[in-house]
Amino acid sequence: MQKTNNYLRAIASNIIVLVIFSANLLLTSNAIADGITIDKVYHPYVQPLERELEFRWLNYDDDKSSNNQAYRLGLGKSFATNWFAEAYIIGEKNNINNDSTISAYELEAIWQLTEQGEYSADWGLLFEIERQTDQSIWEGSTTLLIEREWGRTIGTANLTLGVEAGSDIDSELETAAAMQVRYRYSRALEPALELYVSSSTLGLGPVLMGENRFGNRKKLHWEFGIIAGLSDKTPNATLRALAEYEF
Repeated sequence: MQKTNNYLRAIASNIIVLVIFSANLLLTSNAIADGITIDKVYHPYVQPLERELEFRWLNYDDDKSSNNQAYRLGLGKSFATNWFAEAYIIGEKNNINNDSTISAYELEAIWQLTEQGEYSADWGLLFEIERQTDQSIWEGSTTLLIEREWGRTIGTANLTLGVEAGSDIDSELETAAAMQVRYRYSRALEPALELYVSSSTLGLGPVLMGENRFGNRKKLHWEFGIIAGLSDKTPNATLRALAEYEF
């Protein structure tokens, strides 16, 4: 009976993944989105007592915009066994006059819904709220985080539904999807392939990542990737880098 229940749960979880993913792609084709959604693929896990300092950098090969670099600095901490919160300062750099500005502030929280390995896929939710500094624009989103392992191969999906509102913008619904397939070659090196989809983004490219440990609870996780644009609205190439120091 227990094996039967586990088998039915596995089938149900896979069906839910397919339904949500299909619905998200249908919404994406009709939604309005202003920004490029290439950034980071989140995982549905929270480490108790974890503290984190994070830096992200994006460089767009794009002649459609003067702001060709974006970066964010974040500080986060787990405040329960299955909750993690982080605050970010978001900036942009203008490639014409080389000026850097703080463009937004953001708060996010990850809620780990299932224990790792409890079901055929691991589940979590990501909540984000962002406030722009130069305009009265707020953006909030909820992202479903799904991860599944097949031996050394790990597949991750981020399915996002968001809304923008404020006196300087017409309220609009946004959807996006980010996918990652990575191979656990070693702790220090994991090659991956990432796909980003929204009404303003279609990008695909390779990513390398790994981590180095420095003792009890201290480690540095890094990522570097090149995402090629596959649509006219997407930059020809986006370089993305990430460094997370956990302590």
